[in-house]
This record gives sequence, structure tokens and C-alpha cells, in this order.
Amino acid sequence: MSTRFLHHFFEPRTIAVIGASEKPQSMGGLVMRNLREGDFPGTLWAVNPKGYERVFGEPCVTRVSRLPEVPDLAVICSPVETVPRLIDQLGRFGVRAALVLSGGAHLDDERGDEGSIRGRMLAAARASGIRVLGPECMGLIVPGRRLNASYASQPVKKGRVAYLGQSGMLGNAMIDWAAGRGIGFSHLLTVGDSVDVLLPDLIDYINQFAPTQAILLHLERILDAQHFMTALRDASRHRLVLAIKSGRTAESDISGLPPTPGIANRDQVFDAAFARAGVVRVDDSDELFDALETLSRMKPLRGDRLAVVANGLGPAMLAIDKLIGAGGRLAGFSEATRRALRRDDVDISKPGENPVDLGGNATPERFVEALALVAADPGVNAVLVVHAPTRLAPSRATAQAIIAARKRFRRNLLTSWMGLEEALPARHECNLAGIPTYTSPEKAVRAFMHMVDYQRVQALLQQTPPSLPFATTAEIRRRCRTLLDEVRARQRECLLHSETARVLEAYGIPVAPRHYVGTPAEAAEAATTLEGAMALKVVHDGNCRPFRYRQHPHKISAGLLQDLTTPAQVAEGVTRLGDKVAEKFPEFRVREYCLQPMQRGKHSMQLSAGITRDPVFGPLIVFGIGGYKVNILADRQVALPPLNISLAADLVGRTHAARLIREHSRDPERDLERIGKLLVTLSQMASDLIELRGLELNPLLLNRDGLVAVDFAMDLGRPARFAIMPYPEELREWVTLNNGWDVEVRPIRAEDAPLITRFHTRLSEESIRFRYFHHKADLTQRDLSMLSHINYDRQMAFIAEHPLEDGGKQMLGVVRVWNDADNIRTEFSIIIRDDLQGLGIGSLLMEKMIRYCRSVGTLEMIGKIMVDNHPMRSLMKHLGFTQRYNMEEQVIDAVLRLNEPQSDWQRHRLESQPD
Repeated sequence: MSTRFLHHFFEPRTIAVIGASEKPQSMGGLVMRNLREGDFPGTLWAVNPKGYERVFGEPCVTRVSRLPEVPDLAVICSPVETVPRLIDQLGRFGVRAALVLSGGAHLDDERGDEGSIRGRMLAAARASGIRVLGPECMGLIVPGRRLNASYASQPVKKGRVAYLGQSGMLGNAMIDWAAGRGIGFSHLLTVGDSVDVLLPDLIDYINQFAPTQAILLHLERILDAQHFMTALRDASRHRLVLAIKSGRTAESDISGLPPTPGIANRDQVFDAAFARAGVVRVDDSDELFDALETLSRMKPLRGDRLAVVANGLGPAMLAIDKLIGAGGRLAGFSEATRRALRRDDVDISKPGENPVDLGGNATPERFVEALALVAADPGVNAVLVVHAPTRLAPSRATAQAIIAARKRFRRNLLTSWMGLEEALPARHECNLAGIPTYTSPEKAVRAFMHMVDYQRVQALLQQTPPSLPFATTAEIRRRCRTLLDEVRARQRECLLHSETARVLEAYGIPVAPRHYVGTPAEAAEAATTLEGAMALKVVHDGNCRPFRYRQHPHKISAGLLQDLTTPAQVAEGVTRLGDKVAEKFPEFRVREYCLQPMQRGKHSMQLSAGITRDPVFGPLIVFGIGGYKVNILADRQVALPPLNISLAADLVGRTHAARLIREHSRDPERDLERIGKLLVTLSQMASDLIELRGLELNPLLLNRDGLVAVDFAMDLGRPARFAIMPYPEELREWVTLNNGWDVEVRPIRAEDAPLITRFHTRLSEESIRFRYFHHKADLTQRDLSMLSHINYDRQMAFIAEHPLEDGGKQMLGVVRVWNDADNIRTEFSIIIRDDLQGLGIGSLLMEKMIRYCRSVGTLEMIGKIMVDNHPMRSLMKHLGFTQRYNMEEQVIDAVLRLNEPQSDWQRHRLESQPD
């Protein structure tokens, strides 16, 4: 996975089209014609074994080895069974990029010892380091470079939007839709069923090297969630990213993946992933362009309150219905705005209220005056104009008046010109003026809600959360991992009820009082220690697995007896439950019985929370309404770990449970905070215990005394791969400095933003200049987010932290690295507080980072140092870096070899210069 050599796809000077001919149905011929008609400025060759002298006027050779020079890009349109051999030939010839448009239904069919076509393509690519995009891709189009190496049916306008998709036919349709709306593209390509270059590689390249305003994504499937999420999160920090996904329902999902335990609809997992990455998700292709138009043309929102100004109450109410149904908020006007609207008889239906109905006789001038009043109100974040044509206010004239007065409006403006014949010119005027316009009020509101969603997900992406409420210790992790190892040693996947309780209590999660017994006599004795009514549950091999009730919801309480009041009843209950299991489930072994006091009263609410594992995105944190009807209520929401308090609050806020708590709790903020802390603890548990496959707390009771887990189940699986790398606790260590200070060296985390701010104020101007290559007086919220929120799979930052006598902490220095996507090279930076230099902190941090980078297999560490930064140059010399002067950038390049390449393609990439 890498952006290496991808510039050969997007910036080729020479192209060879393999399989090109002048036959009407020839795919190679279509590509040649598109390249010629697009006025490609470079050199073109055709390759065809039939010995044509020319194809569409361009020179043709019979085989790759007879090309006059090595092309930057090869476009393969030959039958798919010939593709592995062609990739091998192209790699040997020195070609760095191959675009494979050929395809077929038998790519994965094994052919004896040869293997599948897909496997042989990948092996051929790996042997030489050539990058392969395809098979079954549409090709690629870069209008700004006059490059159209595709079978697209029409030319594409130049623009600042990149479209990256997985379906060639949808890509063709996208071209046609965009042409009808006058939208251009900076890049347009589909990956098809690519064996090498994947969608995250292309997102990385566009993000790093292309001046795009926005990225549009079409997704059918995701192969590597961690790579995908890393690329997506990086991209959305720098530009607008919109995504549409097909296969949202079970009927249209062609992935063949198993369901996610505890999640009725896997599509909500994608919702959670997109939101976590700061991406706006849309439902259909029409909505994609509406959202693009809105988000690319409007200023960022400062809130979610919408005002509606219309020349009729009916159209305005359509907009409001859509707004409230989508979870939006109708703006409330200030008293000054109300008085102004009443005084001038501007609003005829509900004077002084939102929506503002100007009536059917409203002139363009009246529209402008009303808009000026409403847009000046401090409680309004955006204004929607809904207009139906009348003789007094033709659509075009009204649009022109609004455009002419647009500087008077202090808020974002959206317009909906209803109708067709009269509405078209008005929409055209607004399009030319850069004002978002829509065919219906509902579409306008939907576009506004995309702005609200974008505001929310970007705020989550850049939020710097408060301190963590819970931190595990090495002892807690050791005890729990030892218990899980013992369960594995006994050849079990599921933990017993008693074993799960031990894990929960180790992590500080309150568990209801209970006794575990094995015989009627033990049960009777345990019952004498409890007061009031009791519940008895049998724990056997069939009911230890979490989320099991999805298949059999009516059997959820089959192994439970309630309201037992005497030891004799409890003893009899053990016998009854044991006999019932032996009769109904003879293959299951009874492991234990759990005796608990009945949990009633205190106005308790039943919730559910836990951890599940998705086949694509790995571990997920789940939360919602609890009880045995949870699968029917469908309230469970999900989030990708790791979670902090802010992310946990967002997860809780999306559930019906949160609304019930706000309406019925005596102290809703306290209760919501308790739930948030619990979810952060579960996130930490998922990160610590990577073999934990599922954990369900259901019911989880919330009442005035707090939270308590009544019933629970846990099972184990293979070590998890997280979509977002969790915090690497194992990299923390304590050391002693030369001055005797005890210092913790640990990875940075999002909660460290206040530490970074205080650290920055202790730096001199010279230290800041050496680190950033320019003066940086203050750190913005965005700066803090970028410095504290890092992707641990591609970045690492170690800080040296010293505890203070008052219980606080101070940051002494920080070292950072940024890896390329192939883990070939990593670039470092380091900065130490001025008053602490000379204590060995720089060496300490650099040596730890070098050890870390070596351990993860990085091949080379590089850094750029200002010429007059003599202390840093001395440190680099001490650490064994090679230093050379870079005349182009006028800095010192410091390079350290960390590991030797283990394969030809690694060696090939290491020998090439960094892109």
C-alpha cells in the first residue's frame, strides 16, 4: 500500500496502449481515440501483435520489448488471460505503472499449479515493483493534464473535484450527471477489482499531491479498514470528502461477509466509520451533487438553526417538515426581528415567526427586505428562500434582485426555485452567482442538513477531549490476560459468567452482587446470605455467548428463575434448571449457577452496552436500550474504538436512551457522564484485550445509585485488527534524567492538547523556528488537533513528561515521525524545552523513536535540519545519521538506515528518491 510511482498514472509523458486497434468494438481503440480527442500532449504508442503500422495515426509495435523507449504508463486492454504475462514483460522493461481495463468473471479461478489470474498479476507486479491499477477499471481522466486514458463516452470538464470509485459503469454515469450540471473534475477514475493500487492509495495521493477542493467517493466494499480509515481521516482534515456506498441492504450486499453480532444492519457501521473520519455520507447520486454544491459554495456553519422565507405557507411547511424529520432545528427570532417583521406587515401567515410567509403578491424588493431582516438575526445560522413564480415576482427577477443584494445578507443562503419553465432561468442565475439552488424545498433542507452533519463530524475530528476518566495499569492487563489464557488452555471460546465478572470488576465496571454455586446445597447456603427476592440463572455452554438472542429472542430468559424467596426454593431451582438443560440441550454442559438479589425499584432504566467485532472494521463499541427486546427496538448504535469522552458522548447522544434519560432523569448530565465513562472503559478493554471478540452487558441498569451490570457474556476470537489503531500502552516507560528527575516517556494522545499548549509557551523563538522553519507564536485549535490526534499506524510521537508536586504534569520535549504508506521511510522532527537542554532528553527521545521504528520494520529515517541548528546537527552525528547539504531547499538532510530491505520491491522503493 503506497503512493509510490502513482505519479506515473496521473502525470505521464508517454503512454503505450496494449491491445489497441481500429475495430469499432475495440476497448484499446476507444482509449486511443479518447487520448487523441483529449489532445494528450505527450507521446502515444499502440501495441498489437497483429503488426499494424499505425492505429488512429499513432505508431504501433508488435510487442512491449519493441517500444522505442520505456513508457511512463501502460494501458492494458488485451484479453484478461494475457494480463499476468504482460505485467511481467512491462516490469522487466522498466515500466512503473500499468492500467488494466480488461476484466472477466474468472479472475479467481485456480488453474493447476499456475494459480489464479489475480494471484499471478500480483506476483508479477511484486517481482518488479510496477504498480497495477485494475483489472476491470474504467481508466483514469485528469482534465487538467489533458489525459483521458479511459473508455468514457464523453469528455470531462476541468474542475477541482476528484471522483474515486469502485464501479466503472457508475463512473460513466457520474460523468454524464456532472456534464448536465456543469461540474468539472480534477481527477476521475475507478479502481474496479484492483489487485495492487487500492482506493486508500489513491486517496493518499490525491490528498498529498492534487490541488482538489473536494473528494467524491463511491464504495462497494472495503478490503483493509485500517488503511482506508487512515487515508480517509488524513484527507478529510484538509478537504471536503463526500461518500456514497452501495450494498447498504442485505439484498444488495455482495461481500459475502458474515453478519456483525449484535448489529441488525451492518450499514450503520459504515455510518460510524464515515462520521469518525470526518466524512459526509449521502444516500444517492443526486444527493451527492446537491451536497457537493452546498458544501463547496457555502461558508462553514456556526450552528444548526435554519430560517425559511417563502412566498407561500405551503412550500415553507414542506421545508419545515423535512427539517424536523431530519433532526434539524428551526431558528427562533429575536424580539427585535419579530417587531420589524410585524411593523412592516412583511409576514402575513404567522407574523413575526419562522417561517416568514411573504404571500403570493410579494415583489422581488419585498423578498430582499425580508431576507435582510432575517439574515441579521443572531439566532439564525442559514436562510432558505422558497419561491413559486407569480406575475408580481417572476422567478428570474427575484433571483436577480437577491443576487444584487447578497452582500446585505450576513448568513449562508440557500434557494429553492419551484417549478420548471420559469424556475430554470432563476436556478441558472444562482448557479452563475455561486448561490446553492435546488429544485425543491426538501432537497434544499437535505443539503442544509449535510452542512450540519459536516460541522458535527469535523468538530469531532478536531476536538481535543478532556482527561481520560480511567486508565488501566500493567497489573490489570496482566491479570485479565492471564485469565483469558487459562480459558483458552481449557479449549473454551466463551468465558463463564463468573470469569466475565472478574474481568469487569478488574476494569472498575460495577457488577450486581452475586454468588456462584454448583449444587443445590451450595445454592441453599448462599441464599441465606441474601435478603429479599432472588433470581437464579443457569450458565451452560449454550448461553455464554454474547448477542446470542438475535436468532432466538423468545428464549432469552429460558435459563432464568425469578422471585425466589427461600433457600429451599433456590435449591429446588438448581435441580429444575439442571434437569431442563439436560432435557432440552443434552449436548451442553452446565458450568455453574448464578444467584443474585432481584434488581427492582429505584426507577431503574434497562440499557445495553458492549463490544462486538465487525468482519471489516474490527472491534466496535455498542450502546442502546437494554432488555430482551433490544433487537426489536433496534436502538443500538455503534462507534469505532478508541473512544474518548467526547466521542462516547456523541455515541450516547445518537440513541433513544439518551432522550429518555434527558426527559426522566433527575440529573441527566450526571447519568450521561456515567455512561460515557463506562463506554470509554469498554474501549480501553477492547484495546488491552485484543483476543476479546464480544462482550455484552444486558441488562445494564441505570438508576440514582449509578450503573450496575446485571447480566453479561464474553467470548474470545483471533487477535483483533483495529480500523483505528488504539493507544499503544506497551510503549510507556519510566527513566531517570541526569538531574535526577523521574520522567515518563510515552506516546502522545488526544488528551495531551493542554500539555502541548503550555509546552509551546516555554519555547524560544529560535526553537520554534528550528522546529517549524518559521515563527509560530500561538497554536490554533486545528494545530492542537493535528499535533495530539495522530494515526498510530502511520505516525508516532513520544513525549517526555515529568510529574509536578501539585499533582500536575509538565512536558519536557517531543519527537515525532511520519511514515510513508509503505513503511519504507519515516521523517522525524524533535523539539526540547530551551531551559532543559543539556540533560540528555534529545538523545533519550531520539533513541526511543529509533528503536520503535526499527521494531515496526521501517527501513530509513530522514529529517531536515536548518543549517544554523548546530545542536541538532551534533545530536544527529552522535546518533550515526549521515548528513548532506540540500542545495535546493537549503537545509541539511539527515538520513539513518534502520533495517535492510527484505524483498525486491522494498529494495526498489528504497533506492528511489522520496516523492
